[in-house]
Amino acid sequence: MLAKVLSCAVIGLDGGLVEVEVDIAQGLPAFTIVGLGDTAVQESRERVRSAIRNSGATFPIKRITVNLAPADLRKEGPAYDLPIAVGLLLASQQIAADVSKALFIGELSLDGSVRHTEGILPMVDVGRQHGMATVYVPYEDAPEAALVEGMTVIPVRTLVDVAAHLNGDRYIAPFVDDGQHPLPETIYPVDFRDVRGQEHVRRALEVAAAGGHNVLLSGSPGSGKTLMARAMPSILPPMDAGEALEVTRIYSVSGKLPPGMALIHQRPFRSPHHTASHAGLVGGGRMPRPGEITLAHRGVLFMDELPEFPQAVLEVLRQPLEDKQVTISRAAGSLTFPASFILIGAMNPCPCGYAGDTERACVCPPAAVTRYAKRISGPLLDRIDIHVTVPRVQYEKLANDRPCEDSATIRARVEAARSKQLHRFRGTLMRTNADLEAKDIREHCQLDAAGQSLMKAAMRQLQLSARGYHRVLKLARTIADLQSAPSISPAHLAEALQYRPRMAE
Repeated sequence: MLAKVLSCAVIGLDGGLVEVEVDIAQGLPAFTIVGLGDTAVQESRERVRSAIRNSGATFPIKRITVNLAPADLRKEGPAYDLPIAVGLLLASQQIAADVSKALFIGELSLDGSVRHTEGILPMVDVGRQHGMATVYVPYEDAPEAALVEGMTVIPVRTLVDVAAHLNGDRYIAPFVDDGQHPLPETIYPVDFRDVRGQEHVRRALEVAAAGGHNVLLSGSPGSGKTLMARAMPSILPPMDAGEALEVTRIYSVSGKLPPGMALIHQRPFRSPHHTASHAGLVGGGRMPRPGEITLAHRGVLFMDELPEFPQAVLEVLRQPLEDKQVTISRAAGSLTFPASFILIGAMNPCPCGYAGDTERACVCPPAAVTRYAKRISGPLLDRIDIHVTVPRVQYEKLANDRPCEDSATIRARVEAARSKQLHRFRGTLMRTNADLEAKDIREHCQLDAAGQSLMKAAMRQLQLSARGYHRVLKLARTIADLQSAPSISPAHLAEALQYRPRMAE
């Protein structure tokens, strides 16, 4: 007898509908799974066999063929255990139910219990897009599945419960999110009240947070670069519902969704080590999975000791910094992942770390300092809006007990500036000034005669590239928004120009 059950495959950050066909025929006992499944899919034969027997049902001792269609779509992971088991019970007439509008997702234990499965959110969403009405998911994944509106979510603990529910013997109530649970408290590991001195660096990070701009911090060891970078999330505005769903989808597919958390509310902060590989940063694999730059989407990517990263790894940042997405191409096809993040890079000015330091002499020869600086290419530096030198903090500022401005106060100003940008860009895909393209800059970053004169001189003296010119205008627009100014003034341009690197563009 033939039975058909619907499940789903994860392709990048999206899903693809999979039809699980189970055929039980006469012949020598065999259990075959076809349809381009990986090792985890092939091993589901043993999990399904044991789960059915340990659940008190009868495993048919016949020729069993399971086809995962479409056959040319690669399937990965154990999410097909539950649909295969349900298909076997339907084909062997141990279950009698109409499952044509239902989606089944879940990994089975040998005792028949249903385990947590990665990628629930995109899989349930693709089921809704294909007209599915009901989805059966592991009990602990029900809150995540309920984020997709318009689907009836059935939380299941065991295969026995699924069979009893489908046979009408024991009803499983659909999961209902009453919305009464409080949001988890947002805890920031570092607050700007803990940062002593460095007023101009604090200002630069506030501008970066307000407009979504990239930052490069350069200074001697122990000057506070890492501390201030880790405080950056505390001044970013909270994510809205759409951003939270985007980030949750990414972490669900990556298997990094925190236990017990259906929706991520706090902006990501990713800090890969400088030994990270190309695939670890950008994403990759036979079936590409998101890398660090996608895990930092809508948040902060902090790259400490930036020159220590391999140059080939650094150069792959060019496209994401410009396009806010990354495309990974493989023989089987291409996948595009979102990568809209704020990059914060930190570096020492030289190998020993003390070039230009006021208290300690640098021991590096000039050639070594030059080679160290050249580890970061000019095109990559040109994509960073704010370049800040972080000086040594003096004793008087460290020992001063006067309270510093905290992150909540700075965040209020950032939120006000962001709200102006959202109002300005309503009806478009842009959210911050950093998203402005050349055609939009002409509309939103117009200069008066004094501003044009200043930019003309800056283009000549700083040797700004066309990209550098546009980035100065976007930065000045953000500075104006922080001051609630309707237009860009020469003072805003002057501050923006101060953040450009003092080197030939």
